[in-house]
Amino acid sequence: MSASILQKRRNNIMKLHELQPAAGSRKVRNRVGRGTSSGNGKTSGRGQKGQKARSGGGVRLGFEGGQTPLFRRLPKRGFLNINRKEYAIVNLDQLNAFEDGAEVTPVVLIEAGIVKAEKSGIKILGNGELTKKLTVKAAKFSKSAEEAITAKGGSVEVI
Repeated sequence: MSASILQKRRNNIMKLHELQPAAGSRKVRNRVGRGTSSGNGKTSGRGQKGQKARSGGGVRLGFEGGQTPLFRRLPKRGFLNINRKEYAIVNLDQLNAFEDGAEVTPVVLIEAGIVKAEKSGIKILGNGELTKKLTVKAAKFSKSAEEAITAKGGSVEVI
């Protein structure tokens, strides 16, 4: 190789001390209150007098200048039942992960990683298609899930 080609290659090598951020990717921080000729002196972009010009000034969250705020204009709806039961949901197609003739219980489902936690129990729903004969034990079953499991020759047990 000629010396001129080697020289060009050396000039194109990236150097750590020459690294710079992409143009326009960094914005210079605007320092306020540093004299009038800076463009942001005196009131520092806060305007003249008023609540927002004061130290610690500003309106609370949701305040709309004295107008009745949105959260008070809208009606209250419903409540959260403290005695509610929340079931962990398993669909039929997820049960295909087990071998034919296996017994599927909440403990087995958690060990297999299909369900993270049992919550108030496990409910089997009928989404997807079951291809294996299984004995399934759970707290609740949907009608379609129960029918699909029994149609494949499996059995359903409410625990």
